[in-house]
Amino acid sequence: MTASMADKRRDQLEQYLQKVTMDANMLRSDVFIDFLKLVQLDTFSITTKTAALDIFLPDGRNIQIEILTSDTAERVLEVVSHKIGLCQELLGYFGLFLIRFRKEGKLSVMKKLADFELPYVSLRSAGMENCKVGLRKWYMDPSLDSMLMDCTAAVDLIHMQALQDIEQEWAKPTQAQRQKLEALQKEDNQTKFLELSQEVRHYGYLQLDPCTCDYPEPGCGAVLSVGNDEISCCITLPDNQTQEIIFQMSRVKCWKVTFLGTLLDVDGPQRTLNQNLELRFQYSEDSHWQWFVIYTKQAFLLSSCLKKMISEKTVKLAAENPEMQIEVPEQGKSKKCHIQQSQKDSSRFPPRKSKIEIAKADCVFGTIKEEDL
Repeated sequence: MTASMADKRRDQLEQYLQKVTMDANMLRSDVFIDFLKLVQLDTFSITTKTAALDIFLPDGRNIQIEILTSDTAERVLEVVSHKIGLCQELLGYFGLFLIRFRKEGKLSVMKKLADFELPYVSLRSAGMENCKVGLRKWYMDPSLDSMLMDCTAAVDLIHMQALQDIEQEWAKPTQAQRQKLEALQKEDNQTKFLELSQEVRHYGYLQLDPCTCDYPEPGCGAVLSVGNDEISCCITLPDNQTQEIIFQMSRVKCWKVTFLGTLLDVDGPQRTLNQNLELRFQYSEDSHWQWFVIYTKQAFLLSSCLKKMISEKTVKLAAENPEMQIEVPEQGKSKKCHIQQSQKDSSRFPPRKSKIEIAKADCVFGTIKEEDL
């Protein structure tokens, strides 16, 4: 087998493993889940044993739980929710994430752990300092806060995250809103605090690390905030001016994540090899489908957020139109939906020729080695 043939086969195997994890029937199979667990353990040479795992909360506290190294994220979430008193029926509104704190305390959400991923293995294999497993809410529609208000533990969690998001400047209150929020915080009025937070710009959005994009020309810096059925993109132009572009999810047709190679990331004294990824999505502009490309190592996280917004939109559409037969996809699975497209104006960007491709699932496996072929 030549080197090019081995590379091609490796790519095909990785794509196959990514696609089968999008099949709902496969993910309901205990046999397949056991296979995925074994792959993760074997890839990083970790044996099944009892271990302590710290779960990071948005207020900075850690909750230590006892698990097996082979416990899935779904199981670990059940254990930690029981420890903090979170209602079991609300587990679908929360998820486990790989989180890292960078310089000056800046928070970076590296990825959402899939239900079948092993948090202990993912943390050990991350290869980064200051990396933790964090508990965060996992929905992109801020109005879903209302579904959690009857559970004290759930309210505590989303209140902690609201405070953290404001501190990290992911949510951007006006000066007047900030003063009201500070007053409500002093009164320890979490309900009113969260109600007012709904009016704050980018409340409930997930902000990615600074990245680059191809608009209006290749190499422009960008900061993406994702939530509430939109992608908000603040672009730094070549003349250092900034421009904000809003992409409505109802006008996104499809997207794909592509692996471009490996980059050496230098963060102070630490050097880390990171995947060089791009996410490109096809967007309707003036009745034409055009491509927008984002280069970010958080491409799989961004893909998960886009899928989550489509899923939530589908559920809402089904609830508003009970006579319509709409198949609502399961959480974390591949999904297709047909939603009437919005006619609102959006940003313009140059047309781009490209073959339409479907979105890929999050990659949780190590790179396939020569001996695995």
